[in-house]
Amino acid sequence: MRYGKSSRPEQARLPWHGPVLTAGVDEAGRGPLAGPVVAAAVVLDELRPIPGLADSKVLSPARREALFDQIRAHALCFAIAEASVEEIDRLNILQATLLAMQRAVAGLRLRPGLVLVDGNRLPVLDCTAEAVVGGDALVQAISAASILAKVHRDRWCAEVHAHYPQYGFAAHKGYGTAEHLLALRTHGACPLHRRSFAPVARYERGALEGTA
Repeated sequence: MRYGKSSRPEQARLPWHGPVLTAGVDEAGRGPLAGPVVAAAVVLDELRPIPGLADSKVLSPARREALFDQIRAHALCFAIAEASVEEIDRLNILQATLLAMQRAVAGLRLRPGLVLVDGNRLPVLDCTAEAVVGGDALVQAISAASILAKVHRDRWCAEVHAHYPQYGFAAHKGYGTAEHLLALRTHGACPLHRRSFAPVARYERGALEGTA
């Protein structure tokens, strides 16, 4: 028996790429007068949701610490990166922040197909990226990144406080509070201070000249 050619159309075989991994990126520490700027990148696992994710600024320190551990345990992958005080002074704070974000994305174990970055500026990346204004309150992956970056930097402040207790880093986290400015006026800048920031330069000169 002879069989003729089937009259059914052949189904096209298209490549299957799977779901696109999305990473959220945020930073902590642009405003302080001292210390590195920190960025984090997070790819969340949709099958392991983390309740309570929100912008790190609206969470209590204890809640941030708890979520920090949950994110590290349940995310598909994450990375935390820094740009140093020296890089901040050399590049400026914006470029150093973008550099830290770039390093965080590069440090992810899995390569994302889309990166969502909090704010209105994007680092140079080798994948599609979008800036999301207010993203730390709108996109869970960015919220997670904001928590990782904030807790990491706060822990850094607590650690360096032991070496430079006269500046009070554990309390003000490097921001230009009255206490911090008084310490700068009294002691001048330490190696952790950002000398490209005007208050540091002003009070450092004053301490050296005795005229602050």
